[in-house]
Amino acid sequence: MHRESGPTLTYNRDTLPFPENLVPPPTRMRNWADFDPARHPFVWDADEEAQLRALVREWVPPVLSGRAGLWEAERWCTRQIDAIIRDRYGNWAEGWDWCYRYGGPIGSWVTPTSSVTTPDETATRVVGALLEWRRWLEAMARRFVELAPPPNISAEERSWHLERASVRLVTMALDSGAEGGWYGQAARSLGWFFTSMGMDWAEAEQAVERAIGGRFKSWTDPGRAVIESVGEDLAVDLTGHAPYRDHREREELENFHDRG
Repeated sequence: MHRESGPTLTYNRDTLPFPENLVPPPTRMRNWADFDPARHPFVWDADEEAQLRALVREWVPPVLSGRAGLWEAERWCTRQIDAIIRDRYGNWAEGWDWCYRYGGPIGSWVTPTSSVTTPDETATRVVGALLEWRRWLEAMARRFVELAPPPNISAEERSWHLERASVRLVTMALDSGAEGGWYGQAARSLGWFFTSMGMDWAEAEQAVERAIGGRFKSWTDPGRAVIESVGEDLAVDLTGHAPYRDHREREELENFHDRG
């Protein structure tokens, strides 16, 4: 007896109600205003932690792909977690998984292939990474305030402040523990610093690119002379003036920032 086959079941996973399909895609982490902790309150307590853990556990697959499956389930899970975090806390949180292996400040989360395991372990890593990211943003915010040039100063004095700020932000990125691509963190920090003072992101990004100009490499300490040269090039580019040179008059301020 001939049995007619029923309709083929098909689906488009891009339209299924997964978190990644319900939340706009991430930004490119541009303007500091989108990440400034002062503009984006973050309330964290035991109840909030429990809720985030529950949300994460729900999207960890019971069976993982592993190497044989090209880690597809682990990558899919990470995309869902990322969407949950951005939807719950805002786009300021989108750097939660920027791990040190790729130039970022995060150590709690490394990659989907190693960080997605059991539901409980994965949730613990996500919580740790989110809190790390928030602390890093708060530290950057404090540093930007400390390094910002005072108002109503001469172009030459402003140049000096920008040069010193650039050197210190690059050094922070170099010393952060980031591995390959550490200079991406340096460039991001510099761009955010300049946008925190009201500069347009595109202008800030172009100035940083002109100053760095390929002089920073992965896994390589460029040395103090190169870092200071980048800082001076940035300062001159943005002010049209070379930095004021008699650092002895600013020794106290120099020491303050070095301690910071």
